[in-house]
Amino acid sequence: MCFLIIIASILPICLGQIPSIGHECLTPEVVQNFNVAAYLGKWYEQEKYPVIFEIGGRCITAEYSLKDDGTVRVFNKMIVGARTSSIEGSAKLNSTNGEAKLEVTFNVPFAVRSPYWVVSTDYTSYTVVWACQELFGITGSTAWILTREQNPPDSLIEKAYNILKKYQIKTQFLTKTDQKNCS
Repeated sequence: MCFLIIIASILPICLGQIPSIGHECLTPEVVQNFNVAAYLGKWYEQEKYPVIFEIGGRCITAEYSLKDDGTVRVFNKMIVGARTSSIEGSAKLNSTNGEAKLEVTFNVPFAVRSPYWVVSTDYTSYTVVWACQELFGITGSTAWILTREQNPPDSLIEKAYNILKKYQIKTQFLTKTDQKNCS
């Protein structure tokens, strides 16, 4: 039982795939007056820090929709080999002042919670997301660049990179997500 509690405690850190010891999480500014309704819909993952749960995945998407209880349904999908893999979770605003600080929960098989901070978005073409957690002096961080178009212009990705750099979020860890031959 003790082992399970330890695993449950460190799993969120392990899922944040850029670990560091003795460093605090970066706390970039996030979108103010976050419009959840405008954020809903389908997003295509363009780049991200490597994460264990996406190993071998391509054509990765995230789809957000409003649930009856006011939380957001999170439906992530990808192709691994010749098979489609998906997971469903939920997200809720983790702030009362309109900041785009959400908490996402996936039950796999127990609740795994992670921050989901929207650092920048125009709601119609791109979003830059940051997540970082600290536990026992270890931080695990993840960044994502998502777009509404499956194959966006390079200028949009460059814009996202500039936002990450503005907040000193390291871009050298980003890896491209294959969005080709997804049909």
